[in-house]
Amino acid sequence: MKMEDMILISVDDHLIEPPDLFTRHVAAKYRDQAPKVITLANGEERWIFEGKQLGTVGAAAVAGRSREERHLEPANYSQLRKGCYDVHARVEDMSANGVLSSLCFATLTGFCGEVFLKGQDKQLMEALIQAYNDWHIDDWCAAYPGRFIPVAFFPLWDIDAAVKEIRRAARKGARAVTFPENAAALGLPSIHTGHWDRVFEACVEEDLVICIHIGTGGGFRFPSLDSPADVAITTMNITLADCAADLLFSPVLRKYPTLKFALSEGYMGWMPFFKERADFVYEFHRFWTGQDFGDKKPSDIIRRHFLLCFTEDPVGVKCRHDIGIEMITWECDYPHADSTWPVSPERVWPSLKDLPDNEIKLITHENAMRYFRFDPFEHIAREQATVGALRKAAAHIDVRPIAGKGGHRPGKEISGVVSARMLMEMNKQMDVGLLESKAAGG
Repeated sequence: MKMEDMILISVDDHLIEPPDLFTRHVAAKYRDQAPKVITLANGEERWIFEGKQLGTVGAAAVAGRSREERHLEPANYSQLRKGCYDVHARVEDMSANGVLSSLCFATLTGFCGEVFLKGQDKQLMEALIQAYNDWHIDDWCAAYPGRFIPVAFFPLWDIDAAVKEIRRAARKGARAVTFPENAAALGLPSIHTGHWDRVFEACVEEDLVICIHIGTGGGFRFPSLDSPADVAITTMNITLADCAADLLFSPVLRKYPTLKFALSEGYMGWMPFFKERADFVYEFHRFWTGQDFGDKKPSDIIRRHFLLCFTEDPVGVKCRHDIGIEMITWECDYPHADSTWPVSPERVWPSLKDLPDNEIKLITHENAMRYFRFDPFEHIAREQATVGALRKAAAHIDVRPIAGKGGHRPGKEISGVVSARMLMEMNKQMDVGLLESKAAGG
């Protein structure tokens, strides 16, 4: 196989919500209360919700910027690449990168809808979740059949409402739902209590994958406020090992033997050790910890329930059979700073080029298709779905890195090593209160 012959499905990308998201789908009685975009006196655009400002409209959406300017936080839509928030431009950007299909996580709401968990009016929050899911499935995904894997989220604070929305979204075509990596860190009951059992039952019955994305369990973790930012950036992906261990030794996977989890943006090079360690712990400690997997080992359970993904992970690819090649998928992470867009094929190919064709196919698209019950070839011919064919069709798209696009640069110019303390201060500066910066026109 040549690089141009690959078919790439990304199971972890992100979108920036367009400012008119809630104008059509939210119930009329809630329309005035729905989040809307305002322009501040300093020219920044922000979502406002329940009288409070949320973060910048383009949080971490730096696709297309030069690497030297990826620290600039886009402060308005004009500073974003259009593919971040416009589905037509997004498909062109995907094709220019040789990517056939994509699963896109939300930004405004948090990756698992945790922003609405903090909302005061819970009826309004439920209406907004329904509106978001309707927009995502009916407008974003349905605009280009075969190009997107629909993913939904649900009210985290109400199990009855959660189950109802999970089933409704599944009927509309969702293939996955999101869930926090650590519910307890969000002030919710843990997975060990039985509180979430009806949610898990609904996902099993509807055959939905549960996507658990990094960053949904309390944010970045630093040993100290003096730790360099690089510490959290280096370890943020493998924090999902904590989540995987928590699920593994909880009752959940034994109660629901067909329940499926995707560890989104968690990479995979750590998994061989994780499996070995879990087996060792079970062998040596189960007699006093009370664990009982019957005739299975923890590594057997891991292989049955978890899907992994990577952008670049050469060590993980080398260990693919120790991991379980059927567990491995690829991701692009557009439009975030880790994304390899627009040269993803060139970046991943060196790790894959010496593999047998059947293994390349499993990793690049077949595992994703099977796990998410998603078949893009119902809509797109295989010969038109390859890296080479897609790029040929999108040859007119300008993918050259952009410098000088602008963005939010908190405080003075950064010099020296950025610490956790400095990051916290930057976030405070970006979270300007409405009383401190009056809105212009709205």
